[in-house]
Parts: sequence; structure tokens; C-alpha cells
Amino acid sequence: MSTSSGRMDGRAWGVLLVLCGAIFLEGIDVAMLNVALPSIRADLGLSTGMLSGVVSAYVLGYGGFMLLGGRTADLLGRRRMFLLWLTVFLVFSGLGGFATEGWMLLVARFATGVAAAFMAPAGLSLITGNFPEGPQRTKALGVYAGTAAGGFSLGLVAGGLLASFGWRWVFFAPVILSAVILLAAIPLIRDSRAPERPAGGFDLAGAFSITGAMLLLVYGVVRLEHPGNGWAGTVGTFAAGLALLAAFIVIERRAANPLVRLGILRSGPLVRANLGALLFLSSFAGFQFLVTLYLQELRGWNTLQTGLAMLVIGVDTVLAPTLTPRLVNRFGNVPVLFGGMVLATLAYVLFLPVGLDWAYTAMLPTMILLGLAFSLAYGPLTMAAVDGVDEHEHGLAGGLLYTAMQFGTALGLSAVTAVNVAALGDGGSPEAGLTALQVALVVPVVAGVLGAVVTAFGLRGRKTPEIPRPVPVETSA
Repeated sequence: MSTSSGRMDGRAWGVLLVLCGAIFLEGIDVAMLNVALPSIRADLGLSTGMLSGVVSAYVLGYGGFMLLGGRTADLLGRRRMFLLWLTVFLVFSGLGGFATEGWMLLVARFATGVAAAFMAPAGLSLITGNFPEGPQRTKALGVYAGTAAGGFSLGLVAGGLLASFGWRWVFFAPVILSAVILLAAIPLIRDSRAPERPAGGFDLAGAFSITGAMLLLVYGVVRLEHPGNGWAGTVGTFAAGLALLAAFIVIERRAANPLVRLGILRSGPLVRANLGALLFLSSFAGFQFLVTLYLQELRGWNTLQTGLAMLVIGVDTVLAPTLTPRLVNRFGNVPVLFGGMVLATLAYVLFLPVGLDWAYTAMLPTMILLGLAFSLAYGPLTMAAVDGVDEHEHGLAGGLLYTAMQFGTALGLSAVTAVNVAALGDGGSPEAGLTALQVALVVPVVAGVLGAVVTAFGLRGRKTPEIPRPVPVETSA
């Protein structure tokens, strides 16, 4: 699918656009729902707990099944898994649009999250499998990462616009987009390699134990948002999740064909990339939640105005596929990633003195810096996560990365919510709300600093720039 000069031909671009469409679909789906939540609550009369559950259900499905989804793509075929779970995504997104009760939304969002957990790592491994290592793969991953990040930022605007016509369109629009992607994917997408045929069979014990562990751990993080639920239950949830995780490690050590080869965790670049991804997404998810709270509840902006305010973050859609690959090829992957982490942290710091009468021009530097940060960090994170990983484990590496991203998203939301609620106390005035929000804004700053520190360890001992080996490791949120 390439010319002798390394350029991509028409078919290669077709494959890339289809796979980018799928990751864009996942990003825009999450973002549109976040903006439409107030409209959903007003129409269905949902409690605050049920409303947050609609968001948490997706995170539970995504984070709980991601590792299983990544390995299944390697074992059962990436194309097969991609097409199957894209179809499931389409069906349950549509069912969410017909929901008349809160529990219907919970089921639809959980199933959609599970579908994304299988679809995202399959799509990323198809990217690396269909484009040869070197500048062409770097460019393909740059376009892919820019589309993923752009889907979220553009989804904020699309969600605000669609919610103004009716919140159900937030669910129906992804159905139309996913149907188009599916029809194009069937003739275009091909597997670059035959799926593995493990002699000892599929590691069912490992699959059940790691999925159970991930579900419990993500649920424990989600419970942190609601201290009133009782600390005993939260601690018990974490303990059960850690116990299952320990059981999983024992099972994998003894399994003839382990679901996750534990030796992959000895890779320094992979571990740093996953920690960096967790902290980067944690900081942004928390910040985005607080900004939405600030604009809509403290300033009285509507959903469309809120989305438009954050539209500039979508500059990464243009810069990630054009500027970032050039920087990576010249300076190396880790320095570019480190630059993105630093810019994100600076963006959060600039927003700390926010006031009730801030003009948008005062917020704009933060939004611009975040757009640049996503441009520099998102693509290199996917590259670093698979640096040195064998091709037959690309799906697994992708599952690890997207699991870290979902944990980061859940942790960031839970942390800022808990801090904001604690700082607000019984205060009900706009001034008290602003003070609580400013305290909670420290959480994204701390997460950004930690992400930059983790990434900085990858700079040690680096003497000359290297063209990274972006092999497939995705997602929302």
C-alpha cells in the first residue's frame, strides 16, 4: 500500500481514513454525551447519582474489558474483531437514543463501552500492521492520534449543537457515522497477519480474572466521587479488585498460553508511556469537567457556548498529523511527548486564578496551550507504548495503553469531584463555588507535573534523536 518513495497510495489512505473514522467516532461519542447530560437529566428526571452512572457505565465497560479486547484481537483476528464490535457499537448507541428510563441508558452505555474496548485496540493494531515501520507509520499514527484527540474536542461542539435539537440525536448521530464507516471498512480493511492459534487453548481463567479485576478497580475509582456511599464499600471494592489482580498474576505465571505475557511489563518505555497516558488523561478529564461546571453553572453559558469555548483545543486535529510527525522524526519521540506534558501543565496553571467575571480572552491561552499539548503528546504516547513490542503483541500493548487512559479518565473525574465537593461544603453562593473550583483545579496541575516527571525519565541517556518504532498498541471522556 505504498509507493517506492514511501508515500501512501489511494488504498492506504482509504484504510487510514476508515480506521481514523472509528477512533473519531469513539471520541465524539463520549464528548457529545458529556455536554448533553443536563438535557438528559431534565427530560428523564434522573437523579445526580443516576446521571453520573450514565458516564461511569461507559468507563466500566471500556476499562473493564480493554485488556481482554486487546489480546482477543491478536488471537481471533484484528479485522474480525474490529468489524464485529463496530457493529455492536452501532446497535447499542442507537438503543441509547430510544431510552425512556435511566436503567436503559446505563445498559446501553455499558455495552457501548465494552464494544469500544474491543474495537479500539483492534483498530490501532490494524494501523501498525498495515503501514510499514518508519516515516509512513509515523505519519499514519500521527493522523490517527490527531483524529482521536480531535474527536473529543470537536464532539463538545457537536454535542452542544445536537442537544439544542434534542439530546437523543447525541445517540443517533454516531449510528449514522458508524454505519458509513462499517460499509467502507468491509471491502477496505485486511488483516496484515494471520491470527494466533494458541496450542493450549484460550486462557479463560486469565480472561475472567483480569476482566473482573478491572471492573472492580474502575468501579472503586468511580465510587470515590461519592463519599456518601460509605468508605467501607469503596475499600472493599478495591480490595476485591486487587485480590483478583493477584490471582490473575498467579494464573498467568502458570498458563501455557497466558492472556498477558507478564514479561511485556519489563519494558521501560511501555511502562512510562502507560503511566504518562494515565496522568495526561487524568489531568485533562478533571480539567474539562471543572471548566464545564464553571461555564454552565457559575457563568450560565449554554451547551453550545461551552462547546465553542473549547473548540480551539481541536487544533490538534490539524497539527497532530502535520507538525508532530516532523518533530518526532527530527527530535525523537520522547522529547516531543515531554514538551506536550509541559504545555498541558502550564495550561492548567494559567487557569488557576479564574474569576467570575473572566472574559473569554483570559481563558483562551489555556485552550490554545491544551490544543498544542494534545498535538504533541497524544500521538507520541501511542508510539512510545509499543516501542520495542513484537508485532504479535501489538493488540495487547494497545489494550494496556487504552486501559491506562480509561483509568486516568475515571481517576481524574473522581479526584476533582471529591475535592470540589469537600471544598464547597455547605456553601451555595457563586463565590463559594468559585473557591471550591479553584481548589479542585490544583488536581490537574499536580497530575500534569507528575506526567512530565515520568516522561522526563525517558530523556535520560538519550544522545541522538531516533525515529520511533510506532507499533500498534483506544480509547473516551
